[in-house]
Parts: sequence; structure tokens; C-alpha cells
Amino acid sequence: MGVLNDFTEKAKGVFATATDKAKDVASVTKINVAIAGEQKEIDKNCLAIGQWFVSDYDGEIPDGVKDLVDAVNASKAKIAELEASKPVKAEEPAAEESAGKPCPICGEVSDSKFCPHCGAPMGD
Repeated sequence: MGVLNDFTEKAKGVFATATDKAKDVASVTKINVAIAGEQKEIDKNCLAIGQWFVSDYDGEIPDGVKDLVDAVNASKAKIAELEASKPVKAEEPAAEESAGKPCPICGEVSDSKFCPHCGAPMGD
């Protein structure tokens, strides 16, 4: 029986160690998730600062960011140019023109293959 008791005690020790390690991993994971959340907040706020700086800043642009601001402004100009070059969509045909044809059975007008009123085939 002594061997069985030794085995049980060793197993309890191993399980206790494994439990402690799992708690440590869970704790570290929780901390890492909190750090990632804070990093997202920093990124969001830095983005907002950058957008404000590029669009609303009236003072002299510092040399350290002048090239970046110029690149953003060039991209904005390119976007405006591309937007202007989009083909103009043709106007939608009037509802009367696309209303369809009358059903040969009940006279209901539809553009589907079957009459929505009586279910008859609308023909070709």
C-alpha cells in the first residue's frame, strides 16, 4: 500500500503544480489582453491626433512631419481626382417604362415570369 500512497502523493503534487501553472498562464493572458486593449486606445488616439493635425493645424508644420503631411495631402488630391473621373451613372428608367407587361389572364402589370396576382405565366 505504501507504493500506492507514494504515487497518490506525487500525483497530487503534479496536479497542484499544473494548476498553479495554468493560473499563471491565465493571469499572464489576462494582462496581455489588457495591454493590447490599451495599445488599441493609444493607436486610436494617435490616429485622431494625426487626422486633426493634417486637417486643422494652422501653424508652421514641423520639418519632422512635413513630408508625411505632404504625402497625405497628395493622396487626398489623388482621391478627389479619381472620384471626379468616375463615369456618370445613367439615370434609372422611369417606373412606367420598367413596369413590365400586363398579365394575359388578370391584366396585372409585372416584369416577373409569373403574375404576382394570379400566378399565371407572363409569357415571353
